[in-house]
Amino acid sequence: MATKIQATCLDPYFTSFEESLAPTNMQRRALSHYRFQLRRFGRVLEAENVAPTSLTLELADYLARQVPFHRKNAIKIPNLVRRFVLHLIDIGVAIPPHVSDAQIAKDQLLDDLERFLLGQRGLSSSSVYHIRRYAVRFLDYRFGDMMPDTSLIKHHDIVGFLEHVQKGKSLSMARTPASHLRCFFQYLFARGLTATNLSSAVPTVHRTRQPRLPRYLPPVDIEAILEWVRRESSSGQRDHAMFLLMARLGLRVPEVIAIEIDDIDWRAGELLVRGKGKQRDRLPLPEDVGSAISAYLRDTRPTTTTRVLFVRSYAPNLGFKDSRIINKLLGRACIALKIEMPARYLGSHVLRHSLATRMVRSGVALNEVGDVLRHKSRATTMIYAKLDIANLRSVAQPWPMEEILK
Repeated sequence: MATKIQATCLDPYFTSFEESLAPTNMQRRALSHYRFQLRRFGRVLEAENVAPTSLTLELADYLARQVPFHRKNAIKIPNLVRRFVLHLIDIGVAIPPHVSDAQIAKDQLLDDLERFLLGQRGLSSSSVYHIRRYAVRFLDYRFGDMMPDTSLIKHHDIVGFLEHVQKGKSLSMARTPASHLRCFFQYLFARGLTATNLSSAVPTVHRTRQPRLPRYLPPVDIEAILEWVRRESSSGQRDHAMFLLMARLGLRVPEVIAIEIDDIDWRAGELLVRGKGKQRDRLPLPEDVGSAISAYLRDTRPTTTTRVLFVRSYAPNLGFKDSRIINKLLGRACIALKIEMPARYLGSHVLRHSLATRMVRSGVALNEVGDVLRHKSRATTMIYAKLDIANLRSVAQPWPMEEILK
């Protein structure tokens, strides 16, 4: 006999919540699980005598953590509750968060920063996200809850902030916040919000050129990894196509996950690559890569509204946000095949380095390697000159004789 479902005070809002999730192509089973977990949260509300109209984000987060553990807790209850309460706020049920005038001013400044970086600097969305994140941290450090007045920013504020964020971290990690802050202060000066360009006040971090060789894997290991991914991965056809794009064309992970279906010209055998800094390049599509992509599209890609080529195998069937799935899969493959990575924290970029290394050792000219990897500067390609042993041997000076040394 089926167990009767006990409705809660949240049930009247489930239909509109699920309708708001329709663009994400959420599967019916996942929606059913959402209802199950939200009813458990609803029972906590009823036990605490809290009506949905009295909910705030802070109160909802506190009560969500009071939901007892259940074996079906495959998702984090506070995250689901926050998403649901945001929907209640949108439809005018729950109480919207109070936003101070200072916070409104900060948000307006940050939104304009984002438009400036995207429109005038032509940066990628990923770069803009990180620059904005550090701008938020700096504004909170300098002004706190006060109204932000960028004309009051001084050199010692910048140095103090960098010392604050770098506390306990290695010097090698200082380049990232410094670089992002320079972009933020360049924006302030361009908009006339500071009298001087404070980007010059951001301390520079000395970067020494590493003498080590580029880290790579031999071709036999690359082929073994590709075969393992195709055979052992739970989403073998999708993951095999993604790894082939990196191993055969030297694509970076952000470039792979940004590919859209319309970027492939099947008749011409070409692929549009969305590179760094909104750079667009067309590359020839090798036969094995094209076959892997077409097999994925034909056999295993879920039905979804997004035009992104590679999507998650679970709902919502959208594209990937970052490279974690690739790095995790690469790590599993290396463990299974007992392949030792050339460095402890080396991720999927090793596939790109391995392609360049194989090309150099096959006699391909460095300028052609740079064209394949789409380097903007030839200086970037020169790191692979260390691998051209034959040409380096031809220009090496003979070792001084013992008599000359005397």
